[in-house]
Amino acid sequence: MPLFSRNPAPAELTVTEAHQRVRTGQAVLLDVREADEYAAGHAPGAVWQTLAAVAAGAPLPDSVGDLPVLAVCRSGNRSRKAAELLAARGVHALDVTGGMRAWSAAGLPVRTGTGHDGQVI
Repeated sequence: MPLFSRNPAPAELTVTEAHQRVRTGQAVLLDVREADEYAAGHAPGAVWQTLAAVAAGAPLPDSVGDLPVLAVCRSGNRSRKAAELLAARGVHALDVTGGMRAWSAAGLPVRTGTGHDGQVI
């Protein structure tokens, strides 16, 4: 047994799989980017909480309920960390690989808070 153990990497899913699960109400998409990134463009229906808030142990938004959490960021680094932190708290959390860059590249919708077309920054 190793002296120092590392939590296993969180389970991953593609942006297409994430979109399908969120669209059908099987999961909640948690965007862990900073406020300006989220405001510029996010997936419709995503809830927002920064990685710093997740790391500080802030409670998840009420809309998460008991659904699995699909963590997403811009490219996948912050979401992987968020999924690890949430899993350590007992949350069923998965990492959306490729992040919002992959989401946008796949032609999936990106919106601003006012419902207009957004952009991933």
